[in-house]
Order: sequence, then C-alpha cells, then structure tokens
Amino acid sequence: MNEDPTRALADRPRPQARKRIELPAPGAEAPARPSLRQLIGAYVSLTKPRIVELLLITTIPAMLVAARMEYDGLPSLTAVLATLIGGALAAGSANAINCYIDRDIDQLMARTSRRPLAKHQIPPRNALIFGLVIGAVAVLGMGLLVNWLAALLTFGAIVYYDVVYTIWLKRTTPYNTVWGGACGAAPVLIGWAAVTGHMSWMAWVLFAVVFLWQPPHFYVLAMKFKDDYAAAGIPMLPVVAPARRVAIESVVYGWAMLAVSLVAVPLGATWLYGIVAVVAGGLFVWECHKLLGRVNRGEDPKPMRLFHWSTSYLTLLFLALAADSFLM
Repeated sequence: MNEDPTRALADRPRPQARKRIELPAPGAEAPARPSLRQLIGAYVSLTKPRIVELLLITTIPAMLVAARMEYDGLPSLTAVLATLIGGALAAGSANAINCYIDRDIDQLMARTSRRPLAKHQIPPRNALIFGLVIGAVAVLGMGLLVNWLAALLTFGAIVYYDVVYTIWLKRTTPYNTVWGGACGAAPVLIGWAAVTGHMSWMAWVLFAVVFLWQPPHFYVLAMKFKDDYAAAGIPMLPVVAPARRVAIESVVYGWAMLAVSLVAVPLGATWLYGIVAVVAGGLFVWECHKLLGRVNRGEDPKPMRLFHWSTSYLTLLFLALAADSFLM
C-alpha cells in the first residue's frame, strides 16, 4: 500500500510509435472520400455525446434547486436553454480537444481505436480547430446570455480537463481519476451560477457528491479495460495496483459519497431526496462491497455491474433533486 504504484509501469513496454502513413503508389486507387453524413457523424463522435448527456443530467436539477432556494421560483427558460446548449458545446469542446491530444494512445487501445482521429477520418488540425471554436462559442454564449461567472466556470472546466487532466494527470499519476473528477463535477457549479450568479453551500455539497462518485465509477471501467491502459502506458490505478486496493478505495469513496449526499438534507433538500439518497446510495455502497468481496475470493470482479449501477445512481439522485425542488 505504501509502495509507489507508478513503479509498476517501469518495466512495461512503452507505446509503439505510430506507423508512417504511406502515400498510395502512382496509379493506385485513392481511398473513397467520406460522405457528408459520415463526416458530420465523425465530428459529432469527437464530442463523445454519451458523456455530454451524463454531464447535463446534473445541470438542470442544480438550476431548479438554485432557483427554488434563492427566489422560490423557476429559472428562466432563456437561462436554462443557454446553459444547456453552452454546457453541451463546452463538454463537446473539451472532448474534441481531448481526442486531439490523445490520438496517439487512442490507436493503441481497443476501446478507443474506433474514434475518428484514431481511424484517420478527420485531420487532427481540423479536430483541434473544431474543438476550440465550439469552446469559444460556449464560453462567449454563456457570458453574454447567462452571466460571466458561469462563463468563467465553463472556461475553467475546459482548460482543467484538457490541460490539467489530459496532458498532465492522466499520463503521470494513478490518481488521475480522483483529481480529474473536478471537471466532471463542474456542471453542478455552472448550473448553480447560471441561476444565482454566485455559489452556496448546497452547490458545493452537490459538487462534492459528483466528485466523490467519479473514482469508483471510473475505477471499475479501468478494471474492465486494464490491458488497454497498460498497453498505452497510462497509469490508471487498476493497472499499477492490486485489484484489492482498487476495490477498497471504491468502498471508501462510495461511503464518503453517501455521507456527503445526506448533508444536502439539513441544507434544504426534502424527504424525497433524502429517501432516494439513502436507498440509491446504499445500493451503490453495497455494490462496492460486493466488488471487494469478489476480489477477496479471487472471483471475477464483474466491474461493469458497479459501473452501470453508478450511472443509474447519479441519474436517480439528480432526478429526485429536480422533483424535490417543487416540494421545498
């Protein structure tokens, strides 16, 4: 437990350099150009729509609760639409730039080998420009249509994800998932700021819930694709540490997440949110303990069971929070 886990990668083969792309010989048939539909699909794929969807699940409930607690009403439709569109563009921007930065390792992992840059569907320069442009539109749109605190938080989330996490943390420390969780939890703060123009204790509690939720959520995904990350030289915790340590940390973060989620009750959440937080959070922690039990018995850890439930947990908790806002 005290040994530096990054040493486990020392003897692993480093990622091989990408092969040179040979130009077709004179007279050879040129590869077919992608259709407009295929090209649009490739650019959409760069934004990782499923991740964007998960991020936005936390934004609307945060806005509803903020409006109810601050002025006992509902957020304006303009603020909601601008925040959702801006948030989707910002997340898409961060993901597209992430694909540009990670295009070397994406080709080495089976899970990511079908991404547009790994398959050479889009020139890397075009992908980078696309990500920067939609990011600029997101930040300016948030500033002009919502407020500049929400815009600043949006800009910070993009920079944190692509510079702090993707370029630095992801490739240097097994705690990349932990500290990288700040950008994944940022939509809560952005949604709150979009309504109120400032932060409150409730906003930070909800931020902490998502922040603590992310390590077990991504730990088990990394357990599933451990060989992929190892081949790419990425020191995810399941690559450099025993499965038991990963499971124990998942249990610890699960309990911390459950405890913090209950702090929202004395801050103003009602009985509906409290019941869902206890039941859904309890099932989350139970799945973490079941993962640890399977690892201790030397069985297949079945990490995707916890992964899928973790997604359901976050959705249920924030749906309850949204419904709860009408009972406050």
